[in-house]
Amino acid sequence: MINDNLFETHPRVETAKLCGGQSLKLALLAARQWLEKHAAAVNALNVFPVPDGDTGTNMLLTMNAALAEIERSPDDSVSAIGHAVAHGALMGARGNSGVILSQIFRGFARSLDGQATLSAHGFAQAAQEACDTAYQGVVKPVEGTILTVAREAARAAREAAERTDDVTEVLAQVVETAKLTNALTPELLPVLKEAGVVDAGGQGLVYILEGTLRYIRGESVDADREMDAVVDLKSPLGAGEVGYGYDVQFLIKGDMLNVDEIRNTIDAMGESTLVVGDSHLVKVHVHVHDPGVPISYGVSQGAIADVIVENMEEQYKEFVMGQAKPSVATEELTDIATVCVVPGEGLRRVFESLGASAIIYGGQTMNPSTQELLTAVESVDAATVLMLPNNSNIILAANQARDLSNKHVVVVPTKTIPQGISAMLAFNYQADVETNAERMSQAAGEIQTIEVTQAVRSTQINGIDVTQGDIIGLLNDRLVAAGQDYTSVVLDVLSQASTEEYEIATIYFGQDATPEEANTLADHIVQKYPDLEVEVHQGGQAHYRHILSLE
Repeated sequence: MINDNLFETHPRVETAKLCGGQSLKLALLAARQWLEKHAAAVNALNVFPVPDGDTGTNMLLTMNAALAEIERSPDDSVSAIGHAVAHGALMGARGNSGVILSQIFRGFARSLDGQATLSAHGFAQAAQEACDTAYQGVVKPVEGTILTVAREAARAAREAAERTDDVTEVLAQVVETAKLTNALTPELLPVLKEAGVVDAGGQGLVYILEGTLRYIRGESVDADREMDAVVDLKSPLGAGEVGYGYDVQFLIKGDMLNVDEIRNTIDAMGESTLVVGDSHLVKVHVHVHDPGVPISYGVSQGAIADVIVENMEEQYKEFVMGQAKPSVATEELTDIATVCVVPGEGLRRVFESLGASAIIYGGQTMNPSTQELLTAVESVDAATVLMLPNNSNIILAANQARDLSNKHVVVVPTKTIPQGISAMLAFNYQADVETNAERMSQAAGEIQTIEVTQAVRSTQINGIDVTQGDIIGLLNDRLVAAGQDYTSVVLDVLSQASTEEYEIATIYFGQDATPEEANTLADHIVQKYPDLEVEVHQGGQAHYRHILSLE
């Protein structure tokens, strides 16, 4: 739920020369509100590459996903806010315009790495990085689109930042240039000129930038107005003899994904190709006449999720008849549900993003009962269920729930949260349940898990003397270190985990830890293991101040 009431409790930007994380958050909220006011008008412009009439909706849904991620961000720096926006936008991106917008946010965030505030010069640099990233994400960039608007807006930002250090003045120049550029898009793209409209994606970006400026100036984003643009439905884009085909979108999740190779392969299959992401998560969008071709290829690269297949021919007919409405036909690639036990709110979001069908809250000191597990299994709309206990103390109850259910239930015996996450990433939407169980169990076994907590009593375990109140570290459920502070214990455990053999360490900080503490821990780890990529995420789990995975 996006909290629009934030405007009532936070003032506008207090200085024109610097923008902090809270101001950036509220400015983006204003941008989303301004776009929402004009989404229908942007939809009416959407005549390229097919008149599906949902560019405004796609961009708004992408903004909503980005802002939902902002509200979950515990940090207040522009760097943290920017990266939260980029992640939310990538996961929630929809359609050409939404994917390009997510890449704009991604580039903007990359430029903000490590920054607490945003200056006029920093904004100009971020705008340029946003533009460059958006262009790189499109296989065949077309001028006269949102890309052109982004490029000229970035140019205006650079030029303005050379004259002034006032963020408001720079953004005002950006908005003016974006408007002028989008007004000229029909001269760059003949189909727009023929239809008598400007580019829909470009207009959506104009509204986003304009809403941001209105917030910084302290102006209302409640006023409504319509664009001076007309859609001529008598001259739609030609579909050709084989019709408009299908709009196909999905995520590929895996390890060491080759984004460039995937982009080139997908591009050879159809048109309007957009392939963006990194080595672990790739977003694919393409227009094809046989949706099974890109989907099958995606499965060959990793586990796919969030599959959307839209019939653009039907959308076009509805659009011409004035009955355009959301038309989403999701191709079901599997009838297997996944039920996962999770100990914290942040981790719940992680598992949901990986496609978990049902979540049960549980973990150390809060083991769910057999009945609770059985209820979750029966609640999912599937006859076949994979259950991930994610805790060694829950496996037996999971097995009992399996035996009590009339469904085909297979327990993947994950003992830790990182094992569960790795197992979910290995899930193949086109494989049968036995194959998936084997793949997921194997993936779980390749993960090293470190859990850090505080001893509740004095004892001796594995030759280690532990005093009540000590900080203790467990490696794959085995206590291997004890000490007086969390950092030294984590580094001690890492020294016993063959850390040099791994590439990525992920820290999930618990409900009693702070983002600052987790980031400081990450810095210490990087100092000792400079070749290790360290990520930090809010886990929200109780009792375990930090849970780490090595992969």
